[in-house]
Amino acid sequence: MSTDAIVILKDDHKQIRREFRAYEQTTDTESATRAEVADRIVRLLTAHTYIENEVMYPRVRDLVPALERDVLESYEEHHVADLLVSEIAGMEPYEERFDAKMSVLIENVQHHMDEEEHEWFPQVREALGRKALQEIGEELLRAKEDAPSGPSRPSAVAKAIKAVLE
Repeated sequence: MSTDAIVILKDDHKQIRREFRAYEQTTDTESATRAEVADRIVRLLTAHTYIENEVMYPRVRDLVPALERDVLESYEEHHVADLLVSEIAGMEPYEERFDAKMSVLIENVQHHMDEEEHEWFPQVREALGRKALQEIGEELLRAKEDAPSGPSRPSAVAKAIKAVLE
């Protein structure tokens, strides 16, 4: 397995795209399958955004100041994806807005991955070189071990308090 940071992130992107295609191939009548695929998407995206936010973006921001604007935009794109992932994780596939949220998530994340792969990654590779990308890749792999598998869900107590306050 390569320790090149960009190779690692592109491999994640391939997995995510496979799951997006799997979701798009399900139908409304296959809600159990849809739920399983959506759960895999939630897990993959949660871990992937975690390692990019915690390792890749801060390192690139420090080492390549010219890309700071791109890094900040990527943080915001992740923020939007995280919000959708959090909402989706708390829903069932039969709910009215589930599929719409999944569609918006897929469109946004595909745009983000395409932008990274075609614009940002080449700039990062050119600026950092092989050795730095391997060091960052090793950090990414370590961070993957600690990455959350999904958004944190409110506890039963927090839900009860919220219900009382509403």
